[in-house]
Amino acid sequence: MRNAYERFVRPLLFSLDAEAAHHLAIALLRGASHVDLALRALQSFQPAPKPKTVFGLTFRNPIGLAAGLDKNGVALPAWAALGFGFIEIGTVTAKPQPGNPKPRIFRFPEQEALINRLGFNNDGAAAIAERLRKLRSGKRWPDVPLGINIGKSRETPLEEATDDYLYSFRLLREFADYIVLNVSSPNTPGLRELQGRNALAQLLRAVRDKNQIARKPVLIKISPDLSPNELNEVISTCEENEIAGIIATNTTIDHSSIPAPFDEAGGLSGAPLREKSTAFVRAITARSTIPVIASGGICDGQSAREKIDAGAQLLQIYTGYIYRGPGLLREIAGKL
Repeated sequence: MRNAYERFVRPLLFSLDAEAAHHLAIALLRGASHVDLALRALQSFQPAPKPKTVFGLTFRNPIGLAAGLDKNGVALPAWAALGFGFIEIGTVTAKPQPGNPKPRIFRFPEQEALINRLGFNNDGAAAIAERLRKLRSGKRWPDVPLGINIGKSRETPLEEATDDYLYSFRLLREFADYIVLNVSSPNTPGLRELQGRNALAQLLRAVRDKNQIARKPVLIKISPDLSPNELNEVISTCEENEIAGIIATNTTIDHSSIPAPFDEAGGLSGAPLREKSTAFVRAITARSTIPVIASGGICDGQSAREKIDAGAQLLQIYTGYIYRGPGLLREIAGKL
């Protein structure tokens, strides 16, 4: 049965260009984040608490907001009020950058999918650190764990990627309950090469060395397009470098579910990614004890349950939330 969001709100948002709708939604949530009455109203969507402890952090429930919806961390109080068990902002880069040319987000309602080629558009690590500092000094800092997802600046050469990540890590770690190294977006040229054994080992070692004081859990977010051998190498490298968790997965460049005349370049997310991301969760948990956060194709209670049954400790949603709205959290919580 379709909820009020699907009947009324989604048609209004979908009448707008996809990126315009995204900016409108974020602007409304940003505004709500400054108004106690609005935050109390959003709390009506919260599922019942189901606390879970993973990599030393306690989550109000296992359903998190995936990186990408709130790249700049402007609406944290609203996301917490809506009932997310944890919030991940970003991807944040060392340098501010506008991202790729527009249009760069495309909806596929029949497939319950999105393609984006945003390209890490964000305000940059320094500006976001200052925003978080101001929020923390007030009374509306969220009462759920905050993850900060960081990636390589587009203009930084691949051989300088480690220093680029370390710059963001140094500026942002004090505000994060955990840090995610995004090495898997298909929309920054060359970024996925950082999943190779040598490049990944260099990055993880460098971050581990900088993470000795006031240690924070460090996770990586991986591509669903890795081969089985590549995935095994990533897992081994993570184990060797004390990675706290793996987010499986980012968007895919496999667009076989999208009719050719309507296809666009970029990363595909949503329902078509469901089976592939579940297979990755199952493969990782079969060979490693590293906790997995499942992301990809979670659009109802059943697909969420599937991820947990495959071995995921936590879940993240993005595209499913765009299609199903705030009621999705309660539906998922009911299945878990």
